[in-house]
Amino acid sequence: MNRLLKVVGAIVVFLVLVLVILRITGLNPHGQKPGLWLSGNLVKTPVTDWSFTDQFYAIELQTNTWYGLPHSVTINCMIANGHLYLFSAYPAGTHRSWDDNVMRDPHVRMKLGDDLYDRTLVVVADPAESESVFEARKKKYPKLKVPPNSTVQIFRVEG
Repeated sequence: MNRLLKVVGAIVVFLVLVLVILRITGLNPHGQKPGLWLSGNLVKTPVTDWSFTDQFYAIELQTNTWYGLPHSVTINCMIANGHLYLFSAYPAGTHRSWDDNVMRDPHVRMKLGDDLYDRTLVVVADPAESESVFEARKKKYPKLKVPPNSTVQIFRVEG
């Protein structure tokens, strides 16, 4: 029994050390592979013009999971109506973890280049606003199509 406690204790200490190292260094997502903490320079000044995001094909988004570890993904973003939007489309009957996380806790961290921005996401429910985001998405990502019978979530970046 004493040996078992030592082994379990060593495993717990090892996992805590790994998490501390990852927290310090970050673990950014790569392509379709999700990550944990985003690393970069935190920008605390307000952003009134997000048009600079047009230079990025994709950005990284860190959400908060229910179990306490962050979940980060690479996603598309677009400008419409003077606002920055994030777009998520996936086959009906499935879900995306980052969408679920945002619905539970809308506070996110976005990485654009080497800069990090702490913001809040708001679900877009207005059909006219959604349509303008669809049009902006078509312009920025003309080759990306939304498959039929997809669930679509559009989030407006606030703050």
